[in-house]
Amino acid sequence: MTSADERETLYRRTIRVLIVTQVLSGAGLAAGVTVGALLAEDMLGSTGSAGLPAALFTLGSAGAAILVGRLSQASGRRPGLAAGYAVGAVGGGGVVLAATIDSVPLLFASLLLYGSGTATNLQARYAGADLVEPARRGRAISTVLVATTAGAVLGPNLVGATGSIAEEVGIRALAGPFMLATIAYGLGAIVVLVLLRPDPLLAARAWTHAAEREATPGALATDAGRGSRRDLRLAAVALVITQIVMVAVMTMTPIYMRDHDHGLAATGMVISVHIAAMFLPSPITGILVDRFGRRPVIAVGGVTLLAAGLLGAVVPADSTPLLAVSLGLLGLGWNFGLIAGTALVTDATPLARRASTQGSVDLAVALAGATGGISSGFVVATTSYPALSLAGGALALAMLPLLLATREPGPPARPGAPVPAGGPGTRH
Repeated sequence: MTSADERETLYRRTIRVLIVTQVLSGAGLAAGVTVGALLAEDMLGSTGSAGLPAALFTLGSAGAAILVGRLSQASGRRPGLAAGYAVGAVGGGGVVLAATIDSVPLLFASLLLYGSGTATNLQARYAGADLVEPARRGRAISTVLVATTAGAVLGPNLVGATGSIAEEVGIRALAGPFMLATIAYGLGAIVVLVLLRPDPLLAARAWTHAAEREATPGALATDAGRGSRRDLRLAAVALVITQIVMVAVMTMTPIYMRDHDHGLAATGMVISVHIAAMFLPSPITGILVDRFGRRPVIAVGGVTLLAAGLLGAVVPADSTPLLAVSLGLLGLGWNFGLIAGTALVTDATPLARRASTQGSVDLAVALAGATGGISSGFVVATTSYPALSLAGGALALAMLPLLLATREPGPPARPGAPVPAGGPGTRH
């Protein structure tokens, strides 16, 4: 078997393992997103603090992103992802315990740990791109992300069932979804630890070093990382803006719906639509990213988030279908920005320091999400949900002038195209 065949075989095996873990972690992620704000409001008695859970587990995901990235850089994707999921499981269990004994400090600490699962779920998308050339990165990233859909859509729709189970054992109903998250993240850690072998990042490095020693040109040459700092900065900013808009609006939607007499079932359905839109279109987005380039898809993402903001600002509060459409557009805009931005980060980063750089970028993304989460409750408390939605759309629109300002002269290069010697890197 040739090295190219070995690489493709390992890629397919890696993707299969990641699909299983993404289904599990998607369920864990979505459960907390659906009821986290409601649980905090119930325990704290304040709408203004309802954004704290999203802020805390997003802040926790920020710390986890850098730690998972550094552990992956030093030891490979397998220990990095397994550790991240395991910490997320501990956090989910802590939230359940906090709700049981009515401990707000334990709730806050546990939400920080719970955020590790969110960070690891997103870090897994990079593992899907370790073994493919730039021209296939969009599709590789999208394959991993779309696997999250099954768990992410299932999780919110189990809110009622898990809540009933929780009540039967004497726990707050809103803690039930975190019981699901604990199990899902724990199983994800076990699957990664046992099955993600050989490690995709370590294998990619080994093949790259072998190709360099033999001075053999080939598909791995582009992985040496002739990355552009301009592309890396653009990708990071696009990912940050996309995340802050999505987290801010998504966090307050369950509160907004509850305040207008929507039940948990309706809220779960709207969040399910949102999360499905975040992940389900990934295969198409991946093709678009590889076919047309990273920058055009980032621009489309910005426009889609603007449309979500405008619709969210005018939709009648009692219209579940229109709220679902608005949250669907919010998820779709996030999907465009995430896949295109992730591919651009990977393109612009040498393999030798790729995992740590990816972790640093995800740190910035998570901190942005924490900012969106913690500020969203105060914005809604002092103004309104429509005002928050409109502000998110306006912020997303800022990506368009940024794309123009960072545009390099000359025609854009195809993803993965050879770079002239001394050139600044591939352009997208």
